[in-house]
Amino acid sequence: MFAIVLCTTPVSDTEKLARTLVEEKLVACINVADVKSFFRWEGKLEEEEEALLIMKTKADKVKEVIDRVKVLHSYDVPEVIALPIIDGNNDYMDWVRESVE
Repeated sequence: MFAIVLCTTPVSDTEKLARTLVEEKLVACINVADVKSFFRWEGKLEEEEEALLIMKTKADKVKEVIDRVKVLHSYDVPEVIALPIIDGNNDYMDWVRESVE
């Protein structure tokens, strides 16, 4: 089984976080998209330009990815959520399997 892990980060933190997770072989690949986030924090409506990290990994690595992101992330409460991949290109899934330890 495989999973997609989503995480928003300040744009300034994106490269360090992405490189670390790929270098440590916790994820096979990370795509980065620019997003604008709206949320409540400490009772106030906030608006931030952020990066959305779309990470592909094995399902049994999700907990490790979440734990590592929490250590590396600059937010007190980082958004880190995982979704199952129910199907995909078998060749790509094989590559993900081989890329993650």
